[in-house]
Formats: sequence, structure tokens, C-alpha cells
Amino acid sequence: MAEIYNQDLEKAARVSDNRVQFDSSSDDAAPGQTFTYGTSLYARLQRLAGKLNIEQRGIERVPDNERTDTSYLNIGSMWLAANMVVSSFAIGVLAKSVFYLGFVDAILVCLFFNLLGVMTVCFFSCFGPAFGLRQMVLTRFWFGWWPAKFVAILNVLACVGWSAANAIVGAQLIQAVNNNVPGFAGILIIAICTLLVTFAGYKVVHAYEYWSWIPTFIVFLIVLGTFAHSGDFRNLPMGVGVSELGSVLSFGSTVYGFATGWTSYAADYTVYQPADRSRRKIFFSTWLGLIVPLLFTQMLGIAVISATGIDDGNNKYAAGYAASGNGGLLSAVLEPLGGFGKFCLVILALSIIANNCPNIYSVALTLQVLSRRSQRVPRFIWVFLGSCASVAIAIPGYSHFETVLENFMTFIAYWLAIYSGIALVDHFVFKRGFEGYQAELYDKPESLPHGIAASVAFAFGVAGMITGMSQSWWVGPIALHAGEATFGGDVGFELAFLFSGVSYAALRPIELKIFGR
Repeated sequence: MAEIYNQDLEKAARVSDNRVQFDSSSDDAAPGQTFTYGTSLYARLQRLAGKLNIEQRGIERVPDNERTDTSYLNIGSMWLAANMVVSSFAIGVLAKSVFYLGFVDAILVCLFFNLLGVMTVCFFSCFGPAFGLRQMVLTRFWFGWWPAKFVAILNVLACVGWSAANAIVGAQLIQAVNNNVPGFAGILIIAICTLLVTFAGYKVVHAYEYWSWIPTFIVFLIVLGTFAHSGDFRNLPMGVGVSELGSVLSFGSTVYGFATGWTSYAADYTVYQPADRSRRKIFFSTWLGLIVPLLFTQMLGIAVISATGIDDGNNKYAAGYAASGNGGLLSAVLEPLGGFGKFCLVILALSIIANNCPNIYSVALTLQVLSRRSQRVPRFIWVFLGSCASVAIAIPGYSHFETVLENFMTFIAYWLAIYSGIALVDHFVFKRGFEGYQAELYDKPESLPHGIAASVAFAFGVAGMITGMSQSWWVGPIALHAGEATFGGDVGFELAFLFSGVSYAALRPIELKIFGR
């Protein structure tokens, strides 16, 4: 099989193809080729992809002549659509339903932790045009060839977990429209629609995200107007003392996890931008595309869930939320609109597609980072398998959504804080900016760092996480002092970032001195 593969590579290297060009000296450049010649299954699949205009390029570096996406709006609209969704609304709902925060304190947590969380997404988005490499491939420059595979496994779990959690939210909305539709059917609808968009690749994903936020935004405005007109908003009082502190920190960790969750995909959606793009404009476009929908939808969720505090013996909001989660809550808001309200719920359910597109598209690319063999599986095959995995997780998790969402958001916050701590220290302290990278070495293990410093620093980050985390199954010793005695306050991601960044700054010079790379 390997011999046939190499023969295909040699033949393909002699073919002039205007659509895809690659460096034939690299073993893992082959997945970017259309393979006009070749009899292997891989070659046949790639030829089929070419005929169907499906993106063939995987994780190999995108050459300059293919970087034809020159629109900054494509970047901002990508993140605008991915976050103008009911999943983001669901994060705001957790402020009262799980953390028992008042209105003002929940709004402040939402504001400041979102501003913090989006920064790394904006920063790493600048790497795509600079190097033409996907985010998990860039990870090799900070973690080394082998440790980067472990990071990729974490990212696969994050991608699939995100997709599953989002599909559950969409299914809740569909069930709120029609109680006869079981949860698994709603999950399948969301998954299949997402698959149809992501199967084709980068251009189709961007094209879909460019427009899909508009109807969703209109529906959210209708939700806002209808709820404001109802007069059911309640300004829930702010708590005080250590219990309030713990709730603020724990909700903040959840908000941060949702906002920063795109960090490990960031460069995937700018790799087709030319290398001469303004980094400031890319950063600002990403920032604007993230912060506007995050604040709008989450603050709307914080406001709407306050209505469940009405004590009149017949609270339709509390009843709807108890019956169908976020779908029931939104259904209660839109109830006065009758059939049109149900139509709005369907639009919100379909908004999940925009949120899941980055997850399913990036999981395919991440799986190709795991090994040379996984890279020889075309991207669109991994898209299909990733979609199946997310469905397999979402269906059994449907009835435990709140617990799944809270725990998953904090997991995202923890590991991405460690990832960001190591990557940022390496970039600013050791590489000293973008000029310190040799992008052509991305697929040469012998030229990349060994990753010993990064691996040990990651372990230190986990230690910080354990001491600062506050979960139902574990409360760290430092977390106990950040809140009330039983549950404490979650400072896991802050300590994870600090421990990993400081330890890497101390260990990396030793690794450089011993190994020279």
C-alpha cells in the first residue's frame, strides 16, 4: 500500500495542476494533491473530491498562490455567525439556573470574562495568513512533534464535545416546537445539516457563515422585543460574601470556556488569507465578530432566565424550562406570537449549524495531525466520522444537558488556558514574534522542539488546574478559599495558565541549552 502511495505521489508531482500545488518533497504534502494519476483508494477519493469541488487540501501548508480570500469581512462574519446562536444564549441561562447569580453581577461576569476569553482566539487568527498553517500544525512549533499529538487528541475531544453539546440545544428547540419529535431526531437533523456544509470545505463554510447570522439575529431581536414587552423581567438581587464570590468565579470560568473555546481552531479559518494581510485588522475583525454576538446573546439569556423567579404559582417560563430546557424557555417567551413564534424557534434551532461548522471542520484537520497515516485519509472522510462521533455522544447526553454543558465548558477553559500559557510564552519570550518561526519546518520532526519543556509545563498546568478547580466531584484546596466551604470558587483556568506559563519560561532555556532546539 505504501509503495502504491509513493508511486502516486511521484506521478502526481509531475502533473501541472492549476488548482492545487504542493511540495513533492514532503511526505505529508500528498493530501493536498488532486492525483490525476494513481490507482490507490486515496488517489481515487481525491479525484472524486476534485470533481465535486470539495476541498482537497488537509493540513499541509497552503501556498501563496492559493491564498485568494482577501476579505476581512469573511473573518468577522465567520465568528459572528458561529456565536449568534442559541448555544451562547444557553451559557447566559446558566447564570441563574446553576450559579444562582443576580442580574447585575451576572452581566458583569459575562462582560469581563468574555473580553478575556476572546483575546487568544483573535491573536492566533493572525497566524493563519502569516504561515498558511492550521492551528494544530502550528502547535508543533511550541510543543514539538510528539507532544503536539497529545494536544491534538484533546482538541478532538473538544471539537466532538462542542458539537454534541450544541446539537442538544438545537434538539431542545425542535422538541419545544413539537413534543412528538424525540431528542435524538432533533440531534440527527442538526448533525446532517452541519455535515452537508462542512463536507465541501473552507469556502463553503465561510460562504454559509457569511449570511447565516442574519435570520438568527432578527429572531433574537424578536425574542428581546417580545420579552421586554411582556414586563416579566426581574432584576434579581446580587448576592454577597464568599458564596457570591464562588458563584462569580465559577460562572466566569464557564463564560471564559465558551469564549476561548475557538482558540485551538483559530488559524484554520484564516489560512487562505494572503500573507501580507494586516494583523491588526485580522485581530480586530475577529474580535468584533466574537464579542458582539457573545455579549448580546448571553446577556439576553441572563435577562430571560430571570423571569423564572416570578412567584405567582403559574410561571410559564419555569414550566417551559423544566420541560424542554432552553427550548421551553424560549418557547414561553415567544408564546404570544403563536405560529410565528414556533417558526422563530425553528430558525434558532437551525442556528446551531453555524455554531457546529467550525467544530466538525476542524476535527477533521486535527485528526490528520495525529499521524502520517491519518493524514492520508481525506479530510471529508474525517468530517463524516467526526459527525458520527458527536451524534453518538449527544443522544445519551440529551437528558443531562445542564451538567454536561457546565462540566464541558470548564474542561475547555482548563486545557486551553494551559495551551495558551505555553504558546504565548514561547511566542513572546523565545521566538520573540512572528519572525522567529521557520514555517517550512512544520513537517520535519528532527527540526522541531523535542517538547520536553512544554510537556512538563503542561503537567504543572494540570497541577494548577487541580488545586483551583471547583466541580461537583472535586474541589481544589485553593478553590476552597475562593468561595463558600462546600463548593468553593473555580479559579482553575487562571492557575492553569499561570503554572504552565511560568514553568515553561523556566524550563525552555534548559531544553534549548541541552538540545539546541
